[in-house]
Amino acid sequence: MSNQHPIISVTGSSGAGTTTVKHTFDQIFRREGIKAVSIEGDAFHRFDREAMKAELARRTATGDMTFSHFSYEANELVELERVFRDYGETGKGRTRHYIHDEREAALYAGRPGTFTDWAPFEDGSDLLFYEGLHGAVVNNEVSIARHADLKVGVVPVINLEWIQKIHRDRATRGYSTEAVTDTILRRMHAYVHCICPQFTETDINFQRVPVVDTSDPFIARWIPTADESLVVIRFKSPRGIDFPYLISMIAGSWMTRANSIVIPGNKLDLAMQLILTPLILRLIDRKKRH
Repeated sequence: MSNQHPIISVTGSSGAGTTTVKHTFDQIFRREGIKAVSIEGDAFHRFDREAMKAELARRTATGDMTFSHFSYEANELVELERVFRDYGETGKGRTRHYIHDEREAALYAGRPGTFTDWAPFEDGSDLLFYEGLHGAVVNNEVSIARHADLKVGVVPVINLEWIQKIHRDRATRGYSTEAVTDTILRRMHAYVHCICPQFTETDINFQRVPVVDTSDPFIARWIPTADESLVVIRFKSPRGIDFPYLISMIAGSWMTRANSIVIPGNKLDLAMQLILTPLILRLIDRKKRH
């Protein structure tokens, strides 16, 4: 953690909705005049697309059916921790981009499935913003969570997460439902052992819960809408959280535990704005005072 160079980390698995949460953070940064340098978890994968296919084939041949992008060893977590630590100490660091598709290929002048070169952060940033799979990892090798000043988990209930992933990968990546299902099954071991433990480290979790039938996510024809959902917001520590204010500002919300509030799904952006803006401004104020 750093007073001078704060770090915000948003963590969630593929299909969880972290990109949507990132858009809300971007809105807050623009509105408050905050210059954030952003890094993405995909930039810290260990293998490009072709190398990952080869590694998957090699591990499958040896009987390992659990290796995936969720796995610790599929990612440069030591490098990610170094970036967090260096930024916290100096306000400097480096990142790269993973090129997902043809649009990004044109943007970054590279081939889909490859990485750009490592490049230094722009000078003069107010904070570092991370969004990806491993922003709050604590294991025998790294303790990434201890470097972040604000850690946010995005954790839809599992069937909803799968529905979102299936629809996204079919629509934007051209995968079949069967191919996405195989990926989900392969990732399950690492989801349990590498992704879930991070949500005990996060300061706030946003968990979307559908109120329509999602019992078979593999045949769902559409993603449950915000109007068909509730969001459970859990605070690791309720100290300093003005729950009466939040309930008065967010119609239809209520508390379920001393550290949890439930809101209508279509109020998520409003709730994030109300909750996150003062926390971000507190980090910036602390930065200015030091």
